[in-house]
Amino acid sequence: MTKKIENIMLFMWSVAFVATLGSLYFSEIRQYEPCELCWYQRILMYPLVIILGIAILQKNVKIAATTLTFSIIGLCFSIYHYSLQKLAFLQDVAPACGRVPCTGEYINVFGFITIPFLALVAFLLIAISSLVILKSIKEDK
Repeated sequence: MTKKIENIMLFMWSVAFVATLGSLYFSEIRQYEPCELCWYQRILMYPLVIILGIAILQKNVKIAATTLTFSIIGLCFSIYHYSLQKLAFLQDVAPACGRVPCTGEYINVFGFITIPFLALVAFLLIAISSLVILKSIKEDK
């Protein structure tokens, strides 16, 4: 594993770790109850901390295919969730999401930064990093 790929993997792990800590902060300290779509995003983000941590220790760059898969699926959930919050025509037809509505915004910084937006950015950073690693692997062959 080259130093560049190792740094990218550490960056990916850091993003997943901060996203995990952030979601736990919002739910456990701020007491924001997650909606159903938030849970799906958590289900895809939390394992990345462990998966990437083990991959870094084992120097396993092939894990990039797995992290890309997790992040693309998570990105789809985040885009859909963020769209439910920000697009008025979707708010009217938003599905019932349990006790907490998926259209609710616990935070709204600068008029666009919400919790699903933060997850979207994290998944996007991990997906782009995974693609860079996969490209590097392919070029090395």
